[in-house]
Amino acid sequence: QVQLVESGGGLVQAGGSLRLSCAASDRSLDRYAMAWFRQAPAKEREFVAAMKWDGSSTYYADSVKGRFTISKDPAKNTVYLRVSSLKPEDAAVYYCAGGALSPFEGSISYTTATKYTYWGQGTQVTVAS
Repeated sequence: QVQLVESGGGLVQAGGSLRLSCAASDRSLDRYAMAWFRQAPAKEREFVAAMKWDGSSTYYADSVKGRFTISKDPAKNTVYLRVSSLKPEDAAVYYCAGGALSPFEGSISYTTATKYTYWGQGTQVTVAS
């Protein structure tokens, strides 16, 4: 059973930045696609960013393109989400997810929450306007 633990959330001013981290309990990053989703109060969970297991491709929601960056450090079994130029509408609980997606699956698969098997507990990002 893979465990994912997020950290790095907090309160930030609009326009500011944070780096969210997701630490895996084993070498999951060697074989799993990894993604970030977020959920704001009274809203459904939405896709933010994803990366193929080999890092060959990344995917972003249109709302965060150019502002957020997903990356990983396999040596640390950690996935990161750099969130920049934050807006009040970016405030949410951010979840890390991992799944055994095939590198041949289309981009839509990587943006679909049900494709991911393992989930962290979430980290809160609050943006002050």
